[in-house]
Amino acid sequence: MKSFEFPLPPSGLVTVDPANSKRWPCEVAGWGANSLQGRLLTLDVEQQLLKVQGQASKAPTAIRFNQFKSLRIDGGMTVVGGASRGARWDELLNFQPFAIRLIDGSRLAGDSAGVQDLPSGLWLFVKTADGLGLSRLFVPRAALESYEASDVATGGADPDSYAATDFSHTVSHGFADTTLDFHSGLANTVVETRGELLNALERQARIKPVPIGEALIGLGKITAAQLAVALKKQKDTKNVPLGQILVELGMVSTADLQTAFARKMGYPMVELKSFEYDVAALRMVPLSLALRLKVQPLMLNKGLLVVAMPDPLQYKVLEEIEFTTQLKVMPVLCSGDEIAAKISRTYREVGLAEHLHDSHPDTQSPPEPGDAQQHDVFQLASELVVDSRDTEEERQIEQSDNTLVRLINSMILEAYQQGASDIHIEPYPGRQKLKIRFRIDGKMRPYLELPASYRSALIARIKIMCDLDISEKRKAQDGKINFAKFGGLKLELRVATIPTTQGLEDVVMRILASSRTMALADVGLTQRNLALFTDAIERPYGMVLCVGPTGSGKTTTLHSALHHLNKPERKIWTAEDPVEITQHGLRQIQVNPKIGWSFATSLRALLRADPDVIMVGEIRDQETAEIAVEASLTGHLVMSTLHTNTAAETITRLIDLGLDPFSFSDSILAVMAQRLVRRLCPHCVQRRDMSDEELEQLTVDFQSSLAEGDDLRDSGRLHQLWRDTYGHEGKLLSTHAPGCDKCGRTGFRGRLGIHELLVVSPQLRHMIQVRSRSEDLLQQALIEGMRTLRQDGIEKVLLGQTSLAEVRANSNA
Repeated sequence: MKSFEFPLPPSGLVTVDPANSKRWPCEVAGWGANSLQGRLLTLDVEQQLLKVQGQASKAPTAIRFNQFKSLRIDGGMTVVGGASRGARWDELLNFQPFAIRLIDGSRLAGDSAGVQDLPSGLWLFVKTADGLGLSRLFVPRAALESYEASDVATGGADPDSYAATDFSHTVSHGFADTTLDFHSGLANTVVETRGELLNALERQARIKPVPIGEALIGLGKITAAQLAVALKKQKDTKNVPLGQILVELGMVSTADLQTAFARKMGYPMVELKSFEYDVAALRMVPLSLALRLKVQPLMLNKGLLVVAMPDPLQYKVLEEIEFTTQLKVMPVLCSGDEIAAKISRTYREVGLAEHLHDSHPDTQSPPEPGDAQQHDVFQLASELVVDSRDTEEERQIEQSDNTLVRLINSMILEAYQQGASDIHIEPYPGRQKLKIRFRIDGKMRPYLELPASYRSALIARIKIMCDLDISEKRKAQDGKINFAKFGGLKLELRVATIPTTQGLEDVVMRILASSRTMALADVGLTQRNLALFTDAIERPYGMVLCVGPTGSGKTTTLHSALHHLNKPERKIWTAEDPVEITQHGLRQIQVNPKIGWSFATSLRALLRADPDVIMVGEIRDQETAEIAVEASLTGHLVMSTLHTNTAAETITRLIDLGLDPFSFSDSILAVMAQRLVRRLCPHCVQRRDMSDEELEQLTVDFQSSLAEGDDLRDSGRLHQLWRDTYGHEGKLLSTHAPGCDKCGRTGFRGRLGIHELLVVSPQLRHMIQVRSRSEDLLQQALIEGMRTLRQDGIEKVLLGQTSLAEVRANSNA
């Protein structure tokens, strides 16, 4: 048994029998009329799990607390002293009546020598069937709805909170695919060792399959009444399987049907976390194949390959494994949660690289498109670790080393698949390992560490891929990788090498995937900002600027604006460095300063090419700024980006560049500052009523930037506006994401923009001409209705799209 101490009646007249074996006889009452008799092996209240050795089974049966309604344990207690059977022991123990209502509507009633109310559930002490002894009766907390009893002792349980209110949820929640049918032979074991699995497979061979309807009832998916309805319809509909009828009637899902089919065949359930794997079995299945098919090789047994998979009924998967391994495959069940991560970890722990698995090169399944160079990076890295142990001194390694080439290609592919925007390669002095990190959703995440002996070869290989000078380590270099040339996906990477201390170099690679242009309505602008921004870009001439730091989505926003303007009657030119997003209908120029083809020279050329709209990738100097202003004053709509923090500061920045405020004040239409914040994961997001403290935090942050005299400085009016705009049934909701497999346990997945749109009004134009301070420009814009980055972010918090912490981290108050 675990360290759990079984409770005793409160009378003090009963003690634990030290001579009694802890394999006590027991009976488990399942939902419905099912029951399982045997001996109790384990009762773990922390894991909410018990194991019972059934009378007709060699292997133990693992049962979760939400899978049964009561457990009777015989033995283990001795009545002491004068409270012997001859001294009317039942009267001395003071039996009192009890009544328990279970969540399925059924009741338990009788007499008990006291009640122990513990967090795990109710413990009662009832007479044995022959009336000569005492048994424990345990009702788990998940099964309770209410109870009435006297002489109740609580042990940390909340007497007002008994169980889940939804019976079907309690039966199926979390362990729907392991719910047991005690009578039908579906009581699959949860096995953890090789010996238990062999016993379970032998038992499976003797199991007589049961009808699918009985299997679904045993799993708690349908009731007997629902099965009767389906059977009646099947009689009226010839040649239609019962399972299909149940799905059409909406009684079960396809996933439920698959689980029932697996259960009726008696597949064992394997606990992957504690199972000891057979290395020979792992060698038979290539890692890439195991990951693609989501199967975990377990062991070889009498010429059979035993594999674990979430759905053993995927016959095409089994056929592919048999074709690859030339072995007969025996499937068993496992949980589908995190199986891909578990497969990679298992192969990595036993030190198997992918090329070691290719024992049947002629029978390998064809790779999927685009996966020709994809290998498991951790396996490739393990090869490098082994190789690097050959000598203490750093040996000469060729940049064309096959393992290194595959590693770099796989690393780029995985970065793209994980949604990373940048790959950072960071070497350290001496024998310290080289570190590789990804930037995902704006945050850096550790990815891989490699031996120090490979840092020079790794960086040299990347330089060769983007045609840089591999001998130059003293100054920074910029380049680009066309990854399609190396057998990978159709994507490009912008590469920057930065010299660091002790003759080392860092490499930063930005992934430039030529993705589909985002619609302007999907950028994340509020209704007000969308209307004003659309009005600005639809003007026949003028200048529209999008500002913010590197990686804040400025180019994406401008391309969304160009997509909105991209009509056959317009001629649109762009000058970019680099061309990150392509659109049909746009004439796009790649700037190359090395040959004198700068933004300024390309912009001069574009003015002679009859443009309607010009997009300049970035205004970096006075010359480019002056030409852009000149173009906007002579009948062209000019869009560009600038590296400034806020919309108001952009005006000051242009004046600092040397522009005449009288000229650009007439040309500038709007300036939009933006940032990217992480979006809450839609798969694990949770909502609840907003607390007063949270509402106060949002209120203070929002009102801190309001102009003097703004009506919304009245908190009551502001809260009413929020409830009308963002409320649900008159209440504001607080949104939180605890993290799940989809978001890497971070609670965030993807990003969205927060914006600050300054539209130049006549009053602002006059203030620009007289060189007003950026603070004064900001106050005037706020009076005219502009929302700051912080305020726009708070509105997206109220919409449940992001968190206040994210908004605060990316904007000033």
